[in-house]
Amino acid sequence: MGGIDATALDSLRTALRGRVVTPQDAEYDETRSIYNAMIDRRPAALAQCTGTADVRTTLAFAQETGADLAVRGGGHSGPGLCLIDGGLTLDLSPMRWVRVDPETGTVRVGGGSLLGDLDHEAHSFGLGIPSGINSTTGVGGLTLGGGHGHLTRKYGLTVDSLIGADVVLADGQVVAASEKEHPDLLWALRGGGGNFGVVTSFTFRPHPVDTVGVAATVWPVERTPEVLRWYREFLPAAPEDLNGFFALMTVPPGPPFPEPIHGQKMCAVIWCYTGDTEDGRLEETLSVVNEPAPPAFHFATPMPYPALQTMFDEIVPRGLQWYWRGDFFDGIPDDAVAVHERYGHALPTALSTMHLYPVDGAAHRVAPGETAWAYRDAVWSGVIAGIDPDPANADAVRQWCVDYWTDLHPHSMGGSYVNFLGEWEGTERVRSTYRDNYDRLAAVKRAYDPHNFFHANQNITPSAA
Repeated sequence: MGGIDATALDSLRTALRGRVVTPQDAEYDETRSIYNAMIDRRPAALAQCTGTADVRTTLAFAQETGADLAVRGGGHSGPGLCLIDGGLTLDLSPMRWVRVDPETGTVRVGGGSLLGDLDHEAHSFGLGIPSGINSTTGVGGLTLGGGHGHLTRKYGLTVDSLIGADVVLADGQVVAASEKEHPDLLWALRGGGGNFGVVTSFTFRPHPVDTVGVAATVWPVERTPEVLRWYREFLPAAPEDLNGFFALMTVPPGPPFPEPIHGQKMCAVIWCYTGDTEDGRLEETLSVVNEPAPPAFHFATPMPYPALQTMFDEIVPRGLQWYWRGDFFDGIPDDAVAVHERYGHALPTALSTMHLYPVDGAAHRVAPGETAWAYRDAVWSGVIAGIDPDPANADAVRQWCVDYWTDLHPHSMGGSYVNFLGEWEGTERVRSTYRDNYDRLAAVKRAYDPHNFFHANQNITPSAA
């Protein structure tokens, strides 16, 4: 049982409305699986919580038994921080619900919900939240890390739309964090990760989003220098209705890409346009894609925002081998361009990639101290991801990622988006992510989790009293 007494687990089963899954159960392997199949940890039990009462009971059980606790929302944690060998996973996945209130103009989201749940419900009201690029990502983990995606230049980070949260603290106390109640906790939840408690619901102020213009432009990887030099100047000066993340990729074998370029290494920009898409305005807006070099392929069409959010779900489904590293950038100097070109040619597998996500525009109109997210002067949040379905290629994708990051890091701002940090990167990297906000976060940690009960995360140590 990995240190958790079997009789004690029986008492937890009796007390919970949800299920307690252990290695003796047939569904154990499926229940403990997460998005990144490179992580293979075996918790002693997973407590599937159906509501706040189950969360409080599970926390009390962990306190009483001394079990190491991890919290899982959507299970997208790259380093697998939602699982501990021999420990207890508090699993929020049964708490998948979204409630849109048109009268107050707010959206409440259960702690186990996925982005697809949020997008589907909000879209019915012509609303949306800036949040990620995969519908299978958990709302909780993405939000607590800060959150960026297709709508960031227009509407800011995910946490810029977060106005409240219900949180269960380590001692079982339930608090509502808002600008009026526990504002220090709300500030910390806006990017400070899962350090402070279990968030059972989030409240957002959504934005008008309905049909968006979607486009993919790809150039041969040899054109990376011309495209990146153009992109680094063009996008920051473009209207905030236009978002486009730069990628190095191998063209997948399917639509909308034509067969002659399937399997070819390319550089690309994936566009999202929130302006008027009628009367050829989308095509007019994106006519600039010919400026750096003739594209190998360009595709543009209006589509509902939730459809854009699902575009990559089938390309990178759950169960692949992943290894990633990230950094923030305020520019793309020529020396960095050369690094991108070199490693773009060396993409080790068909799914391995590099993305530069814009985090300027509306995100820059929030001061560094207003939320835990400290890099309000960053222009891009970069991630290098080695990906493959075959465990035999895990070492190859990991080494490519490490080498790429090592060569690119000197051109970064020093810190990374916390959701792109690996467990192996250490305390100083966490500090570098929060800059001058770290000490304030450590003080909030002392106030709400003084004994560091919630430590299975990118950990912030409670400050001394």
